[in-house]
Amino acid sequence: MKHGRLILMPNTLDFGVDDSLDLREVLPQRVIEQAARLTHWAAESAKTTRALLKRVDAIAPLAQPLQSMQIAELPRPPKGGKQGADDTAAWQSLLAPALAGHDLGLISEAGLPAVADPGARLVALAHEAGIEVVALSGPSSLLLALAASGLNGQSFAFVGYLPVDATPRAARIRELEALSARAQQTQLLIETPYRNEALRQALLVALKPSTRLSISVGLTLPNGWTQTATVADWRSNRTTLPDRIPAVFAILA
Repeated sequence: MKHGRLILMPNTLDFGVDDSLDLREVLPQRVIEQAARLTHWAAESAKTTRALLKRVDAIAPLAQPLQSMQIAELPRPPKGGKQGADDTAAWQSLLAPALAGHDLGLISEAGLPAVADPGARLVALAHEAGIEVVALSGPSSLLLALAASGLNGQSFAFVGYLPVDATPRAARIRELEALSARAQQTQLLIETPYRNEALRQALLVALKPSTRLSISVGLTLPNGWTQTATVADWRSNRTTLPDRIPAVFAILA
């Protein structure tokens, strides 16, 4: 039996904050039509996936009713970063529809799946199983923020989340600043939205005044914005970041 494909399906960047936005403003028509055809999904969040498919259905009718879609959630990592039992079998089981000949959609809560996203593990397993992987075009908050920052787009690194506790967080910020200065490399960071302002304040305390900091908020949303300035200038800026809208932070020393 011929295997189905693993389709990497992009999602919007609004996290449900503004689902009134026409999907066609952020996703190509071909991608929307592909989403409508899929009946099997591996998702970071079944709730988020259903919300997207409702929006898809308003443009391209779904192949079958939403209630009958097979949406399996990715295994959750152990809480607190602790090493858990081997969950390889649980991940491999997600590929069963593709192994049975169905195309399988992989979708993140926002943006491109497998980029700053746990779905990368499923992609790796698909390659091991001989399943074709197809990536579709869509928004990536990291690349959009980098492009709009004016910082070095020739050399950059995504470093993810910083420690929550103040002391190790400050140490990590200074480490990344030193790396940026040495390699002239832009460092990209993200945070859970309700801690956006806390991260901004931590960066302003730990970074040198001359380091450039770029912050992008709500990219692809009607009121989204990007602002780049030195840390010294940011310290006199009265901006307060929203606590429900995703942000991307970039530094270049």
